[in-house]
Amino acid sequence: MQPRNMSMSGVVDLAAVKAAGEAKQKAEQARAEAARTGQAPVSGARLVFDVDEAGFQQDVLQRSTEVPVVIDFWAEWCEPCKQLGPLLERLAAEYAGKFVLAKIDVDANQMLFQQFGVQGIPAVFAVVAGQPIPLFQGAAPEAQIRQVLDQLVQAAEQQFGIVGAPVDPQAAGEQPAAEAPAPVGPYDALLEAANQALDSGDLGGAIQAYKNVLSDDPTNPEATLGLAQAELLQRVQDLDPQAVRKEAAENPADVQAQIRAADLDLVGGHVEDAFGRLVDAVKRTAGDDREAARLRLLELFEVIGADDPRVTAGRTALARVLF
Repeated sequence: MQPRNMSMSGVVDLAAVKAAGEAKQKAEQARAEAARTGQAPVSGARLVFDVDEAGFQQDVLQRSTEVPVVIDFWAEWCEPCKQLGPLLERLAAEYAGKFVLAKIDVDANQMLFQQFGVQGIPAVFAVVAGQPIPLFQGAAPEAQIRQVLDQLVQAAEQQFGIVGAPVDPQAAGEQPAAEAPAPVGPYDALLEAANQALDSGDLGGAIQAYKNVLSDDPTNPEATLGLAQAELLQRVQDLDPQAVRKEAAENPADVQAQIRAADLDLVGGHVEDAFGRLVDAVKRTAGDDREAARLRLLELFEVIGADDPRVTAGRTALARVLF
């Protein structure tokens, strides 16, 4: 299926998302097969890594916008650390990409030790969307650690839309001998029809076509993104931009007015404005209004794509006002 032309000021590249989604689906299949056969689910080298002060920005803060990062503060002389560390590494492999484990030697990284306010080791923190979260201190029982990790993974997804990608055990260190032709997916014809409907302005037809794919394949990345895009365009097609912006400017506390304005911002290519408007709405409100603004912001993140740096910045900004 050929990449299609976009009609939203180039803010989304469905072809790239499709390729990434296919890779993710292959990883999920590999992990399921590994679980079925009892083989090790992942390559631990991709999930557990040492971090120092020089690499903290990129290895922890930046990565935390894509996957929860669990931090194990340890030292060579710490006996409980020698019990907890291998357990956390095993759990990182078992969770297979739902979080990654960063190990920090406190003797070699005193500044990080002090910045996190660690009182003693072992100490375990998490970073989600750039925000530190204390988890527990000491060599806790495995059952308790699992419960904490489950809560962390759930909160990262529900609050920030951050879901770690599954790790493909076959991907580490392998280089293909030659590029094989892309296989034809089972939904390519349906997706092509949906894409054509979207490009022609048949938003209702596009929405239904994407939903038809998702009814059989709920995690299909191109259908998910296409549906989000089509629904966004449908929401704004009957809006009067001048009236919407006037209402939003005059009623900053009206969350629905801000949501409508944010939709228009995004369609117009003003991505940072759309995200900033909704982050401000989350910051100013509470209850149902706050939740409505947060959920719409997550939907707009989906339209742009997780790899876009503007989404990374938006997630970090959202985390700051939620915590």
